[in-house]
Amino acid sequence: MILLHILTELSLIFALCLAGEGIAALLPVAFPASVISMLLLMALLLTGVVKERRIQTVSRFLVTNMGLFFIPSLVGTMEYVEVLRAQALPFLAVTFLTTPVVYLAAAWTVQLLMRRSRKEAGRHV
Repeated sequence: MILLHILTELSLIFALCLAGEGIAALLPVAFPASVISMLLLMALLLTGVVKERRIQTVSRFLVTNMGLFFIPSLVGTMEYVEVLRAQALPFLAVTFLTTPVVYLAAAWTVQLLMRRSRKEAGRHV
């Protein structure tokens, strides 16, 4: 039974990824499909179409093992060491300027979801 639950969660996440790929292919401008997929998931969670508990097990697994998913990107970057070395200053400037923005956006999102979770928990008491 638990296996069926995990497969259902994975199917939902993969369906959202596939939908994001489809939307990205239809857009007239280049936009990352992964970002579109995350926005779709966020919209579904915020509207209540998808409940948190419906993707909780797989989400925890993916977040716990997130570091493993960065290994291919790092290895791919190794091929472009010379290009990166030539563009080191702009690369570092963009990295140091955008990192705080990403942290702030992530923190804001977590706080928003925590507040929303508390409100829902208060309604169910």
